[in-house]
Amino acid sequence: MNYWLIKSNPKCFSIDDLQQMGTDMWDGVRNYRARNFMRDEMKAGDKVMFYHSSARPSGVAGIMTVSREGYPDPTQFHPEHRHFDPKATEDKPRWFMIDVEFEKAFRGVVPLEDLKTLPELEDSLLLRKGCEQLTVMPLTAMHWNAILNLAEDLGVLEVDSCTKR
Repeated sequence: MNYWLIKSNPKCFSIDDLQQMGTDMWDGVRNYRARNFMRDEMKAGDKVMFYHSSARPSGVAGIMTVSREGYPDPTQFHPEHRHFDPKATEDKPRWFMIDVEFEKAFRGVVPLEDLKTLPELEDSLLLRKGCEQLTVMPLTAMHWNAILNLAEDLGVLEVDSCTKR
């Protein structure tokens, strides 16, 4: 199993939205590095931190699971859609997406400012300069556990067998 962090502006789609839906597709990713993670590396069963970006505060808001591995994002083919890409074809899609399943919403957000204090995250893409706009990124098991421990310390997460690895 792999670990990931995916960002979303909660005004567009939040952990609460995913909780209501149960499962949803994660479409609209238009960054090649993020696309490659989704297309090539994310596998069904992988655990994902749901990160609220462009929010006050920005931070980790919950946990989800990859329920379907990367497949072509159909929004790239529809001219009326805001994610349309005129260079994409059904034979040669440029953009991929995954499906995710809700697992757990935290009682609050684990703020980015607190995440920056964790020495275990110093080598993470989340804190690396130049990667601020990357919306899909891998985490190591050490990163995952450090974030969960911080969430528990902040009182936003009750650790149970489905989240602690």
